[in-house]
Amino acid sequence: MTLRKARKEDCYHARALYYTAPGTVELRLCDVSFTAKNASAADVLVRALWSGISRGTERLIFQGRVPPSEFERMRAPSQEGEFPFPVKYGYASVGVIERGPAELLGSKVFALHPHQTLFALPAEAVFRLPEKLPERRAVLAANMETALNAMWDAQACPGDRIVIVGAGTLGLLIANLAAKLPGAEVKVCDINPARESAAKAIGAEFVPPEAIRDAEADVVFHASASTAGLEASLAAAGFEARLVELSWYGTELVPAPLGSAFHSRRLRLISSQVGAVSQIRRARWSHRRRLAKALELLCDPRLDALITDEVDFDALPQQMPLLLSDSKGIATAVRYR
Repeated sequence: MTLRKARKEDCYHARALYYTAPGTVELRLCDVSFTAKNASAADVLVRALWSGISRGTERLIFQGRVPPSEFERMRAPSQEGEFPFPVKYGYASVGVIERGPAELLGSKVFALHPHQTLFALPAEAVFRLPEKLPERRAVLAANMETALNAMWDAQACPGDRIVIVGAGTLGLLIANLAAKLPGAEVKVCDINPARESAAKAIGAEFVPPEAIRDAEADVVFHASASTAGLEASLAAAGFEARLVELSWYGTELVPAPLGSAFHSRRLRLISSQVGAVSQIRRARWSHRRRLAKALELLCDPRLDALITDEVDFDALPQQMPLLLSDSKGIATAVRYR
């Protein structure tokens, strides 16, 4: 997009994606104020190259299913507007610094920012991409940060039998990390057989739901956001196993099948969410350190298999219903011109 400078010296015009009503998104013009007056100032002006759609979270917003109790906790960095609508939302943007401190000019960076063509942030709010990380793959950073936090919450160890239920972006990123544990036996379960190739690409075995019943897993990750997936996860867990729940259901009431062998197996059901650093790492790991490590962990070319769709930013209003449907692929990268 060719930017035209507004009348105010340090104000620019950009376009951003807004969720405006159930099932509706719009591209709206917005002003971007850039306050840096010299090379030593802290603010940076970033032109977007790519952004990532967080299908689970953004689907709930798209459908108007964010519960009022979570309106504040669900706020994303740089969000504008209030839930349920209209709201500018998103947290996986990759771009290039066009203005700011001299040592940062031209740097490719990741930022927790909504889908927008141009934006300004404090320099400490952006993360330089590792040299070996392509911009397109970097849109997975927020999901990788969630996966890393989940691994800490699970306390997964070498040699463990690990089952991941739900082969979406998050589930496959967890599988990627789990498969790197020495001796770990990692199985990914999903009802969509089209996701088998992505699971195999990252070194995990892909199996149907019936194959994990009584799997005697040491650790189970549930990321399917479905009652059937939760039931399959419980059935896969062995005695005193840890079941890490990563699905977020919004306003939906989900039956928790805690009968059968749940108590006799002494299963531990653990909630994992990225808003706070896992308790077992919190004393030494800040949010910034965790996200920087997530970017480093993305320097694995096999993870390109997770990005199954690309869409132009200009096409989002027409394409978003399909992109957020259950019938689409895994991760979607938004391309900026």
